[in-house]
Amino acid sequence: MSEEETVEKIAEEPGEEAKEDAPPTNNNQDKFRLISGEEILENGEAGPSTLAFLGMYVLGALVFGVHLLFNNGIDAADDASFLLKLTATLIDVTNWESLPIGFVLVMCFITWANRMLNISTSGRWVTIALLAITFLPVIISIDNVLSAIAGLFGAEAGSYDFIPIDNYNYLISGLVFLVVFWAFTYKYQRSFSYAVTTNAIIFQHAFLLSRSHRRILFDRISEVMVERTPMGTILGYATVTIMTDSGIGLVEESIGVSAGAGGAAPGTATSADDSTATKVRKSLLKKFFAFLTYQRTTRRVDHDPRHCFYKIRKWEDIKLMLNEMHRKHSQSNMLEDIKSALSNGEESEA
Repeated sequence: MSEEETVEKIAEEPGEEAKEDAPPTNNNQDKFRLISGEEILENGEAGPSTLAFLGMYVLGALVFGVHLLFNNGIDAADDASFLLKLTATLIDVTNWESLPIGFVLVMCFITWANRMLNISTSGRWVTIALLAITFLPVIISIDNVLSAIAGLFGAEAGSYDFIPIDNYNYLISGLVFLVVFWAFTYKYQRSFSYAVTTNAIIFQHAFLLSRSHRRILFDRISEVMVERTPMGTILGYATVTIMTDSGIGLVEESIGVSAGAGGAAPGTATSADDSTATKVRKSLLKKFFAFLTYQRTTRRVDHDPRHCFYKIRKWEDIKLMLNEMHRKHSQSNMLEDIKSALSNGEESEA
């Protein structure tokens, strides 16, 4: 079987499966806002692969592990390594009951490292959640101090105790954070869905109060890209990104340090009284400052789950289907069909 026949077969079979296995047409029409006569060829309601957000689950487990570490401590034997003994000593010294300085420092480092690595877990909301977990013991301690101070001035017991927790329990807090973090990650993972129809590609995202719906016509596609990370190759998923002539699929990113307002380094302003040596020094300082603050804007492929087939398992079928549907809807293919129809008409007349 030739490659072209294989592509046509893949493009046709999902349509038949969609008619048999998919929900009623009215449900799909309401969900993906289909137009009259539009049919679904591929329905990806499951969205990304189950392991697409593995980093989020690992991060939640890491935070739980830190809580367990400070809850149980480390029992370093006499023959233990120096590093293990040092870690156990630091935990004992910094793990105060009123203010666990060691826990806060460790969580601050994890939050900073996760943000600076710029990986899949480095988003804004994940960083805010990690900061909340980091400083919750401090907030509880401050609340206890305020309540104690209010008691010295004759206030009723507990009247200024805004947080009904006296001590930060590592085990219970760690379990709560783990369950909540994993539950939100699972909910976020299932909030993405897509559909390949006879007319267009539809991407949908519905998470909490956020909603987005994007519809891309096949004749707008300029390129279909597939990216497989080492982990994706092992686990069997890939990201299929669609780029259009209008710039969908690309994002601009500025690299470098901003020079600030005016872009002039302090102490480099020239005056008429400057000597030749001073002018040369200031000129070199200006050039050096311009080099340090140089910015350039690059365009890179945007792997936003809202606008691409993010880490899906049936990526080969999707790629072939998109290429085939783009070929059918492109202007060049329409011109070829018109040319073929005219040639057939001339031959029949002859």
